[in-house]
Amino acid sequence: MIDFNSKKGFICDMDGVIYHGNRLLPGVAEFIEWLKEEEKDYLFLTNSSECTPKELQQRLARMGVEVSEEHFYTSALATAAFLSEQAPGCSVYAIGEAGLMNALYDAGITMNSVDPDYVVFGEGRAYSLDTLTKAINLVVAGAKLIGTDPDLSGPVENGIVPGGGALVAPVELATGSKAYFCGKPNPLMMRTGLRKLNCHSADAVMIGDRMDTDVISGLESGMNTVLVLSGISTRETLRKYAYRPSAVLEGVGDIPRLAAESREGAGKH
Repeated sequence: MIDFNSKKGFICDMDGVIYHGNRLLPGVAEFIEWLKEEEKDYLFLTNSSECTPKELQQRLARMGVEVSEEHFYTSALATAAFLSEQAPGCSVYAIGEAGLMNALYDAGITMNSVDPDYVVFGEGRAYSLDTLTKAINLVVAGAKLIGTDPDLSGPVENGIVPGGGALVAPVELATGSKAYFCGKPNPLMMRTGLRKLNCHSADAVMIGDRMDTDVISGLESGMNTVLVLSGISTRETLRKYAYRPSAVLEGVGDIPRLAAESREGAGKH
């Protein structure tokens, strides 16, 4: 078991960990209160590219939880940072929502539907056969293919929705090109998260609901990992993977309780 009291930094996924759609999960308010009271450094790191950090901050506020904007980092921001590092001032044909578009514009990247350097896929309601066909032909003509995240699905109140990996798959299949994904488990995103927390990996914990993105990204970055069973992965899922999380909890609300028990136990010795 992890000694949560000794850890300085907490990197936490959002969908399936903090909320399902617009429903706050049990124990989340207590967990965030604990982070603040214990003066832990924390960052919500999401593979969803739809929302800006401000929108995520407001979304949590509507659910009754106050967290300031600098505590959020998204796959859209990671994608924009990667592209501006690789090809400053490049142009893209992007499919996605405000979170992705804003991140790209802020990084000095322009939109181009004629001969872009990159085709960028995030989650988006504008996704259609027309946009898909356009993307396929731009990749065939030489544009490089980028995905914000490799998630095949994400949890919502009434089931699941397709993730970035599922949306870009038809372009990969039609063109024979493999997308480069900038979100988890890409170590670039994890390193940025640790840098934002000003925290060494040995002093940090990665918390998520997915073995294939959250747990592996924490593991490969040298962090302790927590799998919560409030989202996608289940106890059955654990059997499919060759690697294990450091701890498996029902939800993030277990963390303050375990930290308190550990402190009490230490006080008795």
